Amino acid sequence: MKKGLTLILVGHINFILGAIVHGNSIAAGIIAIVVSRNLHVLKLQIGLLIASFLNALLSAACCTGLLLAISITVAHNGEGLMLGCNDTMVPTNARSPVSARCPFDTTRIYDTTLALWVTCALLAAVEAGLSLWCFIVGLVLRGLAPCGNSYIKEQLEEEAECSPHSRRLIGQRLNPDA
Repeated sequence: MKKGLTLILVGHINFILGAIVHGNSIAAGIIAIVVSRNLHVLKLQIGLLIASFLNALLSAACCTGLLLAISITVAHNGEGLMLGCNDTMVPTNARSPVSARCPFDTTRIYDTTLALWVTCALLAAVEAGLSLWCFIVGLVLRGLAPCGNSYIKEQLEEEAECSPHSRRLIGQRLNPDA
């Protein structure tokens, strides 16, 4: 009963932390979309910088934790996954079909866990990379070092000159009183 309650508590904490990490990712993505249509709005640029930086940190931490869990699990042949299943003195290994009394199929737990963890680690790494890219774009839009005068800023200005909506934005930027 204690293990069940502990599992429920840990599961809820994990769910809440995951919601914070991935909720911040969604917020950063929405801000990036809104900024792309409103390049001149200072508050959105600062929001993009803050949200993308925090998301890059959170996603990198998530990826690092998953990679650590994967490496420990592989190094110990999944023994940590089998805790609580072995009521004999024989050491159990998640990769071997040792008959231990467990509430699940011990031959599949190792492969399934690693497949899910590797997928989550890859997605967290992609999330961190995209967040870092959004952070760099935010730096470029603000004209801050090291991206103050870069090719990306020039390219954004050239693209802005092409569309009618962008021409209106550039006109507002050059003449704020209009």
